[in-house]
Amino acid sequence: MSANEKGDRRERELVNKLDENGFAVMRAPASGSATERELPDVLAGDEGDFHAIEAKSSSGQPIYIDGEEIDALNFFADNFGAESQIAVRFDRENWYFFHPSELYVTDGGNYRVKKETAINDGKPFSSFVE
Repeated sequence: MSANEKGDRRERELVNKLDENGFAVMRAPASGSATERELPDVLAGDEGDFHAIEAKSSSGQPIYIDGEEIDALNFFADNFGAESQIAVRFDRENWYFFHPSELYVTDGGNYRVKKETAINDGKPFSSFVE
C-alpha cells in the first residue's frame, strides 16, 4: 500500500469517526493536487464550532509538516471562520489533535510531531468531540 493510499484511508477513517460523533464533515480528496487552491484535508462542524483539519499519519516515525502547508491551513481557516487543527494518528494509536501553534517548529520552518508528543500533549479524539 502506497503512502498516499494509507493517507487517504486514514482521512476517510477520521471523517467517519467525526460523522459518528455528530459532526457535519466533509473530506477534500487529493487536496493540494486536485486544485491550485490550498484546502484542508477535512472540514468539520459541530454546533457552530468549525474546524479546518490537516490529517497526518505515521507508522511511528515523527511526522513533519511543511511550513507552507501550515500557512495555507491557517489562511483557509481564518477566511472560513474555522479553527486550524492538525490531526495525527500513529499506528495502533488513536487520533490526537493540535493547534498548529502547539507544534514544534524546526530550524527550517517545518513542523514536527513525535509519537510521544502526540500521546502526552495532544488532545485525544474523545476530548475533541466532547
